Amino acid sequence: MAAIATHNPTLADWVKRRDPDGTIAMIANILAQTNEILDDAVFKQANGATGHQVTVATGLPDVYWRSFNEGIKPSKGRTAQLTEGIGMLESRSEVDRALASLEDDEAAFRLSESRLRLEAMNQTMTSTMFYGNSAADPKQFMGLAARYSSLLAGNSQNVISCNDGTATALAQTSIYLVGWGDETVFCTFPKGSNAGIQQEDLGVMDVDVFNDAGAYTGKMRALVDWYCWQNGLVVKDWRYAARICNIQVSDLTGLVETQLPTATAFNIIHAMSKAVYRIPNLGLCRPAFYMNRTAHSALARMAMEKSIGALALEAGHNQFGTPRRYMSFLGVPIRRCDAILNTEAVVS
Repeated sequence: MAAIATHNPTLADWVKRRDPDGTIAMIANILAQTNEILDDAVFKQANGATGHQVTVATGLPDVYWRSFNEGIKPSKGRTAQLTEGIGMLESRSEVDRALASLEDDEAAFRLSESRLRLEAMNQTMTSTMFYGNSAADPKQFMGLAARYSSLLAGNSQNVISCNDGTATALAQTSIYLVGWGDETVFCTFPKGSNAGIQQEDLGVMDVDVFNDAGAYTGKMRALVDWYCWQNGLVVKDWRYAARICNIQVSDLTGLVETQLPTATAFNIIHAMSKAVYRIPNLGLCRPAFYMNRTAHSALARMAMEKSIGALALEAGHNQFGTPRRYMSFLGVPIRRCDAILNTEAVVS
């Protein structure tokens, strides 16, 4: 299988459109290696500096059967506008200049010092894409779990429960299906800016230093880097995402109870099949499943034990051209995302 095709720009595409800058490209590559959702997410420049306004259909116009010499009433569709917020995640690196000068390759040393910072930003951003809740913290953007959080809401047909009535509180996980596309689900960044992490070398600065007890010890000459990642998540058409929730983690690890092959109403393979058919038109988006390693491992074991034909191991390349193999279900790629918790609450 060739590189994953898309007509919409991913994070890698936006990086390639920048002016030549190896540091930024390296940062994007690091993030993609540790967070598979970035291989798939469509990125789109917002139409505002702090958010992206979208217009969604809330009702269809009336249509009529008519006979000759009979009139019809004019009608119109109904729409609503909403603004999806963009979060701003920042970090700052300060490396003792004297320490850095001991290294033969100062730039490589500074990058090695920044890797943990980049990983922290990566994990925080990924977690927010799933669990962000701007109602609880206005600085965040709204994630998928908060959008698909009820079995009784207007979008409940895309919230598929694996609860047989015995779900344990704070011992659940979820599988998410997202149909990425310019008109379906996509990530945004502020108008006039660039996608992904922006890094700026602030050079040598005098910085305040504090000891472990928080006491000020004086100033230090430091090499300072500033990092900023502005990102938002827009679900323009809620029908193009689905959440399989209330997956009992203990059942997954043991392949028992709700995850027995005979538990067709609750096991994840049947739930994933339902989710695929909740997406109106797979041809209008690039779909992918997201699950953590617990669910991914259980799915692989189910495939080996039962030789399920709907599961396949595909060969391809990521957006950076790196060869990869990945599992798919009914032709939809399956991605691992450790940000998806095993301690979710029961969705009701």
